[in-house]
Amino acid sequence: MFLLRHLYSPSTQPLNHSLVHWPVISGAPVGALGMPVLGHDFRDISDSRPPMYPPAAATDASAPDSHGDRSRLICPTTHIRRHPNMPSKAKLLSLTPSATQIASSTLKATSGTVVTGVATTASQPFATSVNTATSKISLINTSSTKLPTAQTMATSKPTISAPNLFLPMDTAAPPSQIGQRSDHPVARLGIKSQTQKLETNKFYANFFLGNQNQPSFTYPYSVSWSKGSGAASSWGLAVSHIEASQLVYPSGSPPEYFINPGGIQSVILSATELNNSKTTLTTDTLTGFSVNVNLNKVSGSTTTPVVTFPLVQGMAYVTGVYTNGTPLLQSSVSFLTLTYVGKITGTIIQKYRATLGDKTTWLIYLRPTSTYAGNTLTIQNGYNILGAAGFSGWLQVAKVPTSTSTSTDYETIYDASAGVYATTANITGSASGTTGTYTISWTKAGVTGRPLLMFALPHHIATLTNGQKTDVKLRTTTKGMGTAVVADSWTLSENLPTDIGFAPWSPSTGSVTKVSAAAQQLIVQAATSELSQNMPSQTNLNSMYYSGKGLAKFAAICYAANDIGGNKTLAYTGLKNLESAFATFVNNKQIYPLVYESAWGGVVSSASYSTGNSGDDFGNTYYNDHHFHYGYFVYAAAVIGYLDPTWLTAQNVAWVNTLIRDYANPSASDSYFPFSRMYDWYHGHSWAAGLFEAADGKNQESSSEDSNAAWALKLWGAVTNNTALEGRGALMMAVQARSLQNYYLYTTDNTNEPSVFIPNKVAGILFDNKIDHTTYFGSNKEYIEGIHMIPVMPFSAWTRTTTFVTQEWNTYFANGAVDSVAGGWRGILYANYAIINPTAAWNFFKNTSFDMNLLDGGASLTWYRTYSAALGGSSA
Repeated sequence: MFLLRHLYSPSTQPLNHSLVHWPVISGAPVGALGMPVLGHDFRDISDSRPPMYPPAAATDASAPDSHGDRSRLICPTTHIRRHPNMPSKAKLLSLTPSATQIASSTLKATSGTVVTGVATTASQPFATSVNTATSKISLINTSSTKLPTAQTMATSKPTISAPNLFLPMDTAAPPSQIGQRSDHPVARLGIKSQTQKLETNKFYANFFLGNQNQPSFTYPYSVSWSKGSGAASSWGLAVSHIEASQLVYPSGSPPEYFINPGGIQSVILSATELNNSKTTLTTDTLTGFSVNVNLNKVSGSTTTPVVTFPLVQGMAYVTGVYTNGTPLLQSSVSFLTLTYVGKITGTIIQKYRATLGDKTTWLIYLRPTSTYAGNTLTIQNGYNILGAAGFSGWLQVAKVPTSTSTSTDYETIYDASAGVYATTANITGSASGTTGTYTISWTKAGVTGRPLLMFALPHHIATLTNGQKTDVKLRTTTKGMGTAVVADSWTLSENLPTDIGFAPWSPSTGSVTKVSAAAQQLIVQAATSELSQNMPSQTNLNSMYYSGKGLAKFAAICYAANDIGGNKTLAYTGLKNLESAFATFVNNKQIYPLVYESAWGGVVSSASYSTGNSGDDFGNTYYNDHHFHYGYFVYAAAVIGYLDPTWLTAQNVAWVNTLIRDYANPSASDSYFPFSRMYDWYHGHSWAAGLFEAADGKNQESSSEDSNAAWALKLWGAVTNNTALEGRGALMMAVQARSLQNYYLYTTDNTNEPSVFIPNKVAGILFDNKIDHTTYFGSNKEYIEGIHMIPVMPFSAWTRTTTFVTQEWNTYFANGAVDSVAGGWRGILYANYAIINPTAAWNFFKNTSFDMNLLDGGASLTWYRTYSAALGGSSA
């Protein structure tokens, strides 16, 4: 969730390393910290071969069959360093189909580096002070003041109709009261100029941050710029894929985390022209689904792209597009054999099969755009495979699954789509009734008449309505098995939560707006007390996050007092104070005003500009957590607009829409903001981490605040009669719930994450490369579980199923364990408990001498009483 530390960036913060030397051998059972399990016969990969091989040569033989601060470095027991530069006149072979070359020397660098540390010293997600009223609220005089009439529209609709969910919200400049500046603390390293605003939170950010050599995760592969590192000392793009047997776990049951080892350079796509520090990396065409990564040769003042890599989420092949280069395939794992299979029937695509030192098999496809001797890829040694100079065209690599559980000919499936590749994607969507549909369509290049092969994640497979699912499956780093699908586009369908509005909701009751008279009395009693609190002191803070939570807290109280408690006078008295507090932000008069910065293209807190501290306000200035922060403001605005439609002025609407455009912009045609900065439509959830280099890729902590941000969009769309926004928010909620239930919230039948990790029940922090059952602010169980609960709102029972809540409760908080939890976390746990036991929750909150120390700063007794009563607690 919150501030993504610099922990993973060696260039910005030193790490405390503990070196452990374990042999990591493909296929060997791996225990804690990657140690091979004793009692197995682990032989060197050369043991079964003659002690000496002849120099590389073509043969008629067939090819063999076919991972506070804490960190650990997994090292190979044998580490042979050999500079890979090829002789200037290296002899290439002219191969015939089925010819197999055997490396004259091999290497065993099949292990990698893991960085397991997560700093747990960040601020808690709510203030610890207890808010009390110093004087009773003075109610509006209804005889002299006309109260506004709440909107008559249904805030929970049975259906939604919107043919285009991705219509632009606006394309105008941000409101004038938001200041503008053209600079940002983070430079746009190597990014080529483009019209569309730059994505800050997408999978490829490491290519323009820090040293540019941390990995990016396309699923199922990870890719990184070698930048002269590794056993091959390459300057190309390294491709890695990790098997389950290579995962690293700590001791303990269940393990606190699991990690995929990094730095295992299975196959590296390079060129001989990229051979020293004169090589540079640039990026272009940054979109919500893709990026082009260019490796360039620098000669004097001239920079010439040699290879361009179009990286797209889910790509089945890693593709390098060469321009008059000399192909050089490298491996730090080592090449054992290379077989020239020949041309794919009916094409000029040349196919090779490589066996690596870890016994995995990778396919290589070469498709020239002009006359080229494609049958000359020659093994020079265990590090290098060299091709002929002057290659223009594209070279693709793909890993063959290691599974033998099916009789599927995996290579035939890969062969059928070789030569074509995706360059980017576009998304469209619609809502009709209670069904939402979205389509991801890829732009193709290469041999475009061939069908595209892309990997789908488990939540895609569950809702995919088209395409040919294949038996080609590769494990992803943190999201289970990816399934290769043959299709140029995917259409996916979801049931929409159309009936979730402002009121408490559960699958069994729907939205509930009526409670018993006794419950109403207790709700109004709490609201009277809490609306007497000093609102500005809880809402105008030095943090957009804490300020938004304060505004949302009072918005929920006003709604509950009006719609559930039935006390309109009290509700509108509080509402006027809320409108005044909100105006501070619309007028940009808060402690740290917002600023629109055009360097990246977004609305950020001015905090870090003022202090120079990148961590202020959880990194908001650096694009951390915008959906968490701004989602609370959007919810509060929706409540205000619902209760007082006259508040929906052009100025107020434009300000709220600007926040939405920043974190959930629906259209790439908006020249001020990127498309969908936070929400990842491939993964089905958001990434909270912004402009910070990270060895483990992007991450997100609080799944529930992610849901809150999407729910707020749905409500604001309903209040402002923007059906496209309402439908898009509902679709995001639907996709998100499915994604979170697959990757964040674990029931016992979850097969996506390692079985030993499932008893943790929640992810903690989900990274691209690991899942760590902790938080950024501590490792108490109530923190780890509770950060995926807050805020407990109507969407909670949509995302958090009764089965999951029951299993989680029984694991951590049953049999009185909840009552040993201190402070506001106990209130959060009991509010969440209302999903499965509203009576127990109601009995906890209804106490007239309730201890307000058990509420967090973003919650209220009013809302918790409303929520637990409406779900059935007050009827018992």
